[in-house]
Amino acid sequence: MAKSKSVFFCQECGYESPKWMGKCPGCKSWNSMVEETIKASSGRVERNAQRETSRPIPITKIEKTNERRILTKMSEFNRVLGGGVVEGSLVLVGGDPGIGKSTLLLQASDQLAQTGQKVLYISGEESVRQTKMRAERLGIQSDNLYVLAETDIYEIENRLKDLDPGFLIIDSIQTIYNPEVSSAPGSVSQVRECTGHLMRLAKTRGVATFIVGHVTKDGAIAGPRLLEHMVDAVLYFEGERHHTFRILRAVKNRFGSTNEIGVFEMKEAGLSEVSNPSEIFLQERTAGTAGSTVVAAVEGTRTVLVEIQALVTPTSFGNPRRMATGVDHNRISLLMAVLEKRVGLLLQNHDAYVNVAGGVRLDEPATDLAVALSIASSFRDRSTEATDIVIGEVGLTGEVRRVSRIEQRVTEAVKLGFKRAFIPKQNIGGWTAPSGIEIIGVSTVKEAMEQAMGGSKYGSATAKNYQ
Repeated sequence: MAKSKSVFFCQECGYESPKWMGKCPGCKSWNSMVEETIKASSGRVERNAQRETSRPIPITKIEKTNERRILTKMSEFNRVLGGGVVEGSLVLVGGDPGIGKSTLLLQASDQLAQTGQKVLYISGEESVRQTKMRAERLGIQSDNLYVLAETDIYEIENRLKDLDPGFLIIDSIQTIYNPEVSSAPGSVSQVRECTGHLMRLAKTRGVATFIVGHVTKDGAIAGPRLLEHMVDAVLYFEGERHHTFRILRAVKNRFGSTNEIGVFEMKEAGLSEVSNPSEIFLQERTAGTAGSTVVAAVEGTRTVLVEIQALVTPTSFGNPRRMATGVDHNRISLLMAVLEKRVGLLLQNHDAYVNVAGGVRLDEPATDLAVALSIASSFRDRSTEATDIVIGEVGLTGEVRRVSRIEQRVTEAVKLGFKRAFIPKQNIGGWTAPSGIEIIGVSTVKEAMEQAMGGSKYGSATAKNYQ
């Protein structure tokens, strides 16, 4: 008979230990180790004689097949998935509580049900009446959308066999449990076992499955990191609960790009997609304000124009503060060091706060020059032109380096009425600039600041105020 043993799992990252520890060695979180009972293997498992054994095949003789995709009416949702929902795929959707994950998937379920296929929505956190109330608020009326309040994985499998749907929604994976596992629902063992069970069902029955996963206080999917390796795609639903805009971002996708984002706006009747996010992000920008620049960032196949704001003030403490929202905090410290060493701005006694307006997170280095100009503009209290756009990567020696897809960035800027574009000098040539915009190539950060904030006046202002 198989024996049981106690193992301690970290509820944040899934780290396994034979004994309790106050601090997890994996994710460094405190008091996250919880004892769980698991069954040891009973020994050798007999092999099924009727099972067909797989044989290696030369890669040149494998037939290529295109995955069949089902499109929803939300083009933003289709873009993030890589062009639609793939049959038999397993997709994990994570996000903060109350951000709109259930609303997004319920709307997507209704649109998938309108294609003629059955959709089974499993709610482990709400009753069917509560789900009905949300559906009425969203205006969902589809006979092919079935709702079930169940948390037992084997009961879900039985209902799946009876209904034979084309799509399955699990909301959420932390509420589903396997009765053969003695741990409580939401524990590492339960999440791992239930996700593995759903993965086998999705692949063997060809059911496209969406799993809702809670996130930790650090913004990562709660549970073991193995969970993200098991699924085909991982989507994060981001945004501030007190703001209307939401961003759906793919961080893993076996059937498409991992750089795509979808922008939605939360309204009373549900989520509505934003077809032109650049215009939305810039509509509240105040012209002629120091510390504000606009950058053209590329997210997947889309170019998004966003405003970068900076506020630089004298510090009241021994160590100046460096705070960033939407950009990497360490990148801000690096750029401020470049401004001090290569340009001569004495920022060591000033606090710096950098924000990307609209709740967007920018990770590409092409935003460096815009961040640097925003900091310098706030420090000198001199604004840039409202019709200027800034693109470029900044190196440690103060040089402005080449960026990719410059033509696509400039074309998007022209559509929104920008008149000047500051780009790396190495990006000039090899493409035709659209009419209506002046292209200015810069090779250093200091040169960009002289061109964007006052020309020859910049040198005297620096010598007078900051030397």
